[in-house]
Amino acid sequence: MTFEQEWAELRSAAAQRSAMQINSAPAEGGGGAGAPDLVVNRDDLGAIGNDAYELRTRLSKDGDHARPATFAAAIALTNGNFASGWAVLKVHDFWQKHLKTLLDSCAHISNHLDYTKAQHAKDDVKIGGDLTSISKLSEYMK
Repeated sequence: MTFEQEWAELRSAAAQRSAMQINSAPAEGGGGAGAPDLVVNRDDLGAIGNDAYELRTRLSKDGDHARPATFAAAIALTNGNFASGWAVLKVHDFWQKHLKTLLDSCAHISNHLDYTKAQHAKDDVKIGGDLTSISKLSEYMK
């Protein structure tokens, strides 16, 4: 089978699938007066956000234990004319940079999950209001 033949068959099958989806209605009846179907209240999202927040809190405290001692050692080595002083200072700066990046990432994950849940709740209210006005129009059109 050539590529063109296979591609034509796949396009035909996709067109049939989409035609069946468009031309059918859900057996249970769609949205409308039932319970909201766009709800985000999954406990696992909250748990991930909470874990990210707790990780950030612990990491901000525990990730900073060695900073003062490392900096002091770097200064002492540099003042003592040891060549490794600048290397220890470089390790210190490298750790601080990456610790900040990790802390920012944990905060971003936690904040994003909180925002997503709140935004979905707002979207659900808006969609419900939009559908209510459409159903009122449908009643008048009968």
